[in-house]
Amino acid sequence: MDGGRDRLEDDSTARPRRTAPADEREVRSLEAGLRRYGPFVAAIGIVLGLFVAFRSIELETVLAEVARADRRLLIGAVVVYLLSWPLRGRRYGDVLGTMYYRVGTVPLTAAVFVSQLANLALPARAGDGARAYIIKNRWDVPYLTGGASLVVERLFDLATITALAIGAAGWLALSGTATPIELFATDGARRAVLAASVVSTATIGVGVVLAASARYGSPAGLGARLRSYTCRDRLETTLQAGFQFVGHLQAITRRPRSLASVATTSLAIWSLDVVTAVIVLAAFGTGLEVLPLLAVGTLAVSVGNLAKVLPLSQGGVGLYEAAFTALIVSITPIGASTALAAAIVDHALKNGVTLVGGCLSAGALGLSVSGLADERPE
Repeated sequence: MDGGRDRLEDDSTARPRRTAPADEREVRSLEAGLRRYGPFVAAIGIVLGLFVAFRSIELETVLAEVARADRRLLIGAVVVYLLSWPLRGRRYGDVLGTMYYRVGTVPLTAAVFVSQLANLALPARAGDGARAYIIKNRWDVPYLTGGASLVVERLFDLATITALAIGAAGWLALSGTATPIELFATDGARRAVLAASVVSTATIGVGVVLAASARYGSPAGLGARLRSYTCRDRLETTLQAGFQFVGHLQAITRRPRSLASVATTSLAIWSLDVVTAVIVLAAFGTGLEVLPLLAVGTLAVSVGNLAKVLPLSQGGVGLYEAAFTALIVSITPIGASTALAAAIVDHALKNGVTLVGGCLSAGALGLSVSGLADERPE
């Protein structure tokens, strides 16, 4: 799978290369050993993580509930969810574009699929490291840039989910469908909303800090002044990398058009994710009208996704279902068994698409453990 890269010159992200001092040769030798054998250990960890993640889902319950649900609607939900994946690739390309790298939508969609597959096994979105590896080796995007682009993407994800949750809660309150008190009617709902609130507050805080710091220009100047007072090579390199990373994060805040594009695409991606869950809910015959069902589904999906950000399980399995079910039960007459079944099926369908798409994408990209073993990080 081919993708073109056109790097634009930018003095603020220039990276001088240095020769390792002689007294670091032993450390370099140890790092070489870790590079060669580390990938094999990582591969075993991913396999074990996937086993734990899928074992925690009661497959018999899922199959029984799918058997009574409307299969046409479930197929429709899969189709809707598939539509979000090219948008993910396009959005990631826009994020990289603000950092002076251009890669095609199709190959980036495959890279996103692979990283999301890894995230099913590793908690706290640690699987995103696979994407940084892919774009480094395929399109020569430095790890520092790849890491910053992933942070930017994650901030947009969380900010968009937060906005959807606030909008849905506001609509439910204004329409009289559910009051704010009902959101805390059960212990599960309270815990889910509290977890979502913590994640949302942290996201908004980071976004505000980045936007405010961008007004003072690039951190390159401050970095140069601080480096002038340092005499140790390793400390100077660390400072340089840190300020370059912050500069990458700030890049999108200086480009209003790119900011609007990424924000719009993020809204489209998560709207399709919400519609997928709403269709799954409808497949179980909830009896709710279209607008209340859409608002309830939006709130449940948003809170569920915010809750599963907490690194407590592989792929968020269990956290998403618990938060989704608690919200549905607390604000609607839908029974707990139906809400739980819908949450399980919704998450299983999305993870299934990710699993199949990730495996196909890994094959198309020609990824292998031997390729990882030959990696030479900067």
